[in-house]
Amino acid sequence: MNKEMKQQLKSIPLKHYAHFDGRISMKTAWDYVTNPQKIIQHHFYPFICYDKDYTKYNKNKGVKSKKRKLCYSAHIDRCIYQYYACLLNEIYNQRTSDDGIVEVAVAYRNNLKKNNIHFAKQAIDFIRNQKSCYIFVGDFTNFFDSLNHKYLKKQICSLLTCEELPDDYYAVFKNITQYSEWNLSDLLLLNKMENTIKGRRSLNQKETILTLRQFKDNKHQFLSPGKKRSKGIPQGSAISAVLANVYMLEFDKQVNDYVKSQSGLYMRYSDDFIIVLPMGNDKVFQKQYDFICQFINAIPDLQLESKKTQIFEYTTNVLHNCNDKFIINGEKGKDFLDYLGFTFDGKTVTVRDKTLSKYYYRMYRKLETIIQNRGVSSNGNKISCKRLYLGYSERGAKIDKSTQEMDNKHSGNFLTYINRAKKVFSGNENIERGTKRHMQKIRKKLKALK
Repeated sequence: MNKEMKQQLKSIPLKHYAHFDGRISMKTAWDYVTNPQKIIQHHFYPFICYDKDYTKYNKNKGVKSKKRKLCYSAHIDRCIYQYYACLLNEIYNQRTSDDGIVEVAVAYRNNLKKNNIHFAKQAIDFIRNQKSCYIFVGDFTNFFDSLNHKYLKKQICSLLTCEELPDDYYAVFKNITQYSEWNLSDLLLLNKMENTIKGRRSLNQKETILTLRQFKDNKHQFLSPGKKRSKGIPQGSAISAVLANVYMLEFDKQVNDYVKSQSGLYMRYSDDFIIVLPMGNDKVFQKQYDFICQFINAIPDLQLESKKTQIFEYTTNVLHNCNDKFIINGEKGKDFLDYLGFTFDGKTVTVRDKTLSKYYYRMYRKLETIIQNRGVSSNGNKISCKRLYLGYSERGAKIDKSTQEMDNKHSGNFLTYINRAKKVFSGNENIERGTKRHMQKIRKKLKALK
């Protein structure tokens, strides 16, 4: 590990959430986490898990609640995971360079200096530069929950060029695959706190989430022990992202080599991927599609999410969905491509409708709370609209970091993201579609208070 990477790791700030152990910074834990013998003997704490609500809003279908289980580790365990993630990522980056797939797996990379906006533009520019092409987009079902442990271990060994994992790496691997967990709601109950934002904030102010006596007295009732699982790693740990990329190393090289041989583009962002192939004819593409599906089927427990698999034909500013041509029992979908938060209809790029709907749903929910309380808080004070404007208007998007004394937690909002996207895509794209009149909508709602 080079000196710069060491400094970056050591400068990772202290995390302020409460867990089974006390808070510790990477700098303080450095001598411990870099000692392989300590890691071999280390007793990992249980993960704390909870269901995160990813509420989706659609103006036609209304609110749809989607939950995803997330886990977070104890403070010393997090430092261990961060250190080993960095070691693996450094070797992984070199391997992608050797394999010619540096810009194939583009999520969770610390050396590309780009984000989803750049990668979406890169894929769309490639499509536009073709006279005509086929586009195959999709994602993998329950990606993190489906990572096969035996195959993951094999890929890590391949990356480290060893037949068996070194003992310290094996200790980390064993815990991330056979981990125990404790539900956050049960921990709140044991602390006599409600499962609300206020309750969770109070819980995180504790030095440790349970005393040693409380832990011992309640672990048999509430703790889910490390089960003998054959697949799945916790989503949210400091090492999960790099392990997911390592898992796909062989697949990424095989698919990229094949797609490149056909003068195409392959890009994967976590479980979302896009493949663009210059157009020959339907018969040729059917063979190409079937061949790529063979690569997918060869990876243990890797499955395409059928509802999100889409195939398009593109010819000079015209995009047609053609699922019904190539996918067994496939239904023709809409004639626009969704990728990494952006929509492309063959001519113009816009922000995805679902993303805009989520922005307005959250903004209106905040507004409704203010209106329902007649602009007055529960303790009789007037509710300030400052946070509303910071979170959902241009006022929050334009804050200069050098003048953020009034709210150092604020670092931009959704409109900041829109402004970044406008700058990256430039040209005649309609990126800010749907957000131009946001201030009028806020003012119109707030008039109800007057």
